[in-house]
Parts: sequence; structure tokens; C-alpha cells
Amino acid sequence: MPKHAAKAKALHSHTEKSHSRRKSKTRVKMEDAPRRRTREQSSSSNDVGITIGGSGTHTPTQKYAFEIEDPASYAKLPLTDRVVKKWRAFYGNKDFGNITLLIALYWLQGIPLGLAHGSIPFLLKEKLSFAQVGLFSLAGYPYSLKLFWSPFVDSLYDRKFGRRKSWIVPIQLITALVFWWMGGHIDGLVRNPAENIYGIMYLFLAIVFLSATQDIAVDGWALTLLSKENLSYASTCQTVGINCGFFLSFTVFLALNSVEFSNKYLFSVPRDEGFLQLGPYLAFWAVAYVLVTLYLIVFKTEDSSSEDEAGSYGIAETYKTIWRICKLPHMQQFIIVLLVAKVGFIPNDTTTQLKLIERGLHREDMALAVLIDFPVQIFFGYYAARWSQGASKLKPWRLAFVLRLLCSALSMSVVYYFPQGGLTTGYFYVVLITMVASSMAKTV
Repeated sequence: MPKHAAKAKALHSHTEKSHSRRKSKTRVKMEDAPRRRTREQSSSSNDVGITIGGSGTHTPTQKYAFEIEDPASYAKLPLTDRVVKKWRAFYGNKDFGNITLLIALYWLQGIPLGLAHGSIPFLLKEKLSFAQVGLFSLAGYPYSLKLFWSPFVDSLYDRKFGRRKSWIVPIQLITALVFWWMGGHIDGLVRNPAENIYGIMYLFLAIVFLSATQDIAVDGWALTLLSKENLSYASTCQTVGINCGFFLSFTVFLALNSVEFSNKYLFSVPRDEGFLQLGPYLAFWAVAYVLVTLYLIVFKTEDSSSEDEAGSYGIAETYKTIWRICKLPHMQQFIIVLLVAKVGFIPNDTTTQLKLIERGLHREDMALAVLIDFPVQIFFGYYAARWSQGASKLKPWRLAFVLRLLCSALSMSVVYYFPQGGLTTGYFYVVLITMVASSMAKTV
């Protein structure tokens, strides 16, 4: 074959191969184009639904749905309308009933805490020494030691009745019985506290122990009772519920129990006793405990499918797991911090209010100060949970720790410079500001 014919044939073959490759690439691109368009449409219209100022609901083909409030329309609303809008959104929450139940359960826990850490020490201080009041303070220890028996609460339960209800229901019924018995006997014990200090201490020690055990079960139930998107409300429920119960048993009870307050605001004819005595107050809450417990038995069922893997652990394995966690280097440092962190302000928390009353602050003045302080606790309790959700979860705690130390020093100064001639209006405002600042730091 001539050379020029061979070159022409090779050139023609190369041209055909190049043309074939270009056609193949074009065909692949044309086939991929609809697929890419389909994926883009699916991603933009099916996978994610974004609504501005709308309902935020998603269609069956959408995986996620987001609702973005229209800033222009929201900024124009007055403050009251914005609060109402937030409340309506909360009321329409699918977990609204469960959130209300958690608040009620935590509320019941706050009742004995308000008595043991608030009202009873005030009532006893009028007739006892600080040493005897310190003996009664042992009644509050179960809340600090509940870790030691929490594995029993997590591991022992009746699966048919419910993992958490197996503990909450009997504990609340026992507490109701103790409250009902105390309703007929506690006033006589408190009238002669020096002779009955051990009996009073053991009674409240038992009640606080039951409340601490209930707290273990309720904290565990909150993790499965609320849906994942509403799990952050658990800490809010605890803050609101316990503070409300504490407020009723401390501030409200002290005010209604005070003879001066009752004669000034409630009685038309002066009397020798306050409007509300401790016995009837405990009897009332005994009935409230029974009603809430009956609701749990009759209307509330636990979802057995929500049990986590920890339910398969035995008691011994749970204690071993806790011990392994405690041996971690960072955990050991954290435990040391927790053991010594409160040394600087425990004296302020336990004795400042008692020393103020000893110096001349009336019980009704203290109740008024705590009444003003109560909304601050609720407000900062709510926002403390939100501030702790960022990257620096311990930053709010560190700032509040320094503030709490400063407030402790300020409280000691308030006690030391208390007016000798009695409480004045200006100094009452100083006491109030100190209590609010200290409570704000303590809540955070």
C-alpha cells in the first residue's frame, strides 16, 4: 500500500474516533442534565421547606421545615402583643400537656424544700439557738446525697406500670400520708421546739428524702416525656416548678403565718395567731399530692418503647459505671471543684437571713423581699438554661460564681452595718438589692 494512502486511512480513523468520543460526551451530558435538574428541584422544593412568617409545616416529601419570623412585622408589634404571640406558640406546642405535668411534679418537690430550707428555720430561730437550728439543717442533706441511691431508682421498676411511675406514685402517696399526719401534730411540736427538735428534724429529713428520690425519677422521665425538639424545656420546667413551690412554702406561708401581717392586711379584729398555721397548710398539700397522683394513675401512661439502654443495666453495673466515670482525670478535677466551690458563700446562704431577723428585720419584711425576688429567679432561671446551650456552657456559671462571692461579701456588710435603731426605708432597699443580686447569681 502506498505511504500516502496509509496516512490518509489513519487520519480518517482518528477523526472518526474523536467524533465518536464527542458524541458520547454530549449524550452523557444530555442524560445527566435532567438528573441534576431533578436533584436541584428536590433539594429546593422537596427536602427543605422554609417559610417566612408562615406556619412552618412540612409536606410529606419534605424532610425539614423551618419557620422564620418576618422581622419587619415582628418589630412593629408592641411588647404585650409579642408576649401574647410567644404564649400562643407555646400553648400550641404538642408537648404542652407534658410540660404542664412536669411543672406540677416539680412544684410538689418545691413544697417540702421551701419548708425545710426557708419557713421552718425562721419559725425555729425565734425560740432556738443557732446550734439547734443548725441541727435541723441536717434535714436538707438528702438532696446533696441522692446520687448514692439513684441507681436503685433507675434499675428497679415495674415495666407494666411504668419505669418512672413505679417510683413517683408510691413516693407521692407516702408523702401525702406524712403531710396529713403532720397536719394534726406539727403545730404542737413547733410550739415547744427545744424539746422536739429531733422529732421535727427526723420528720423533715424523711420528707426531703422522699422529695429527692422523686426528683431522680422525674428528671429521668423528663428525658422521654418530652420530644427531642422540646427537650430544652425540661430545665425550664424544673426552675419554674421548684421555685413556685419554694415560693409558696417560704414567702407566702411566712406572710400568712405572721401575726403582724395578718392583723394589718387580713383581719379586721386583731388576733393572737396568723391567718395560716403550719398544720392546715400541710394538710392542704397532702390533698394536692393525692390529686396529682390519681391523675398519674388514671390518665397518664408511660411509653415503654422510649426506654433507653440504661434500663438494661443492673444495680451493680450502674455503680461500676459511675465509679469508672469518677476515675476519669477531668471528672476528678470537676468533682474537686464542686466540693470546694460553695465554701465561699455557704455561710451567706445559711445564716444571713437569720442574722438579719436577729438584728431587727421583721418576718413580713423578709417575706416582701422574697416576694420581689421571686420573678427574678424565674426570669434568670429561664435564661440561664438558654445561655448554657452555647459553645462555652460553663461561662455563665463562672461569671455568676464571681458575682455570688461579691454578693456574699456585700451581705456580710449589710448585716454588720444594720441600723441599731431599727430598719429604715432606705436600708430596706439596700437589703432588697443585695438579696436580688445574690439570688440572681445563685439561680444562674
